[in-house]
Amino acid sequence: MRKFIIERDLPAIGSAEREQLKAAAAKSNSVLHQLGPDIQWVESYVASDKTFCVYMAKDENIIREHAKISGFPANKITEVRKMIDPTTANG
Repeated sequence: MRKFIIERDLPAIGSAEREQLKAAAAKSNSVLHQLGPDIQWVESYVASDKTFCVYMAKDENIIREHAKISGFPANKITEVRKMIDPTTANG
């Protein structure tokens, strides 16, 4: 599977209460379960008006299908080609 970063425009998400975030995660998980093994949610970063979600998926189409069914927009989908971190300088 390939790795993607999904940018979602969600006004005021950064001020959402824990229960709201819990409900959103449950909804997303339910849709992921429906879609099967070709898509996995790794983690999300919540900013004031956006989330940046890391997903493993077979392609962009299944990410768009997840967005359509869940109601969470996928405003920008970017495939991760390579990763670097501080240890990259050592190798």
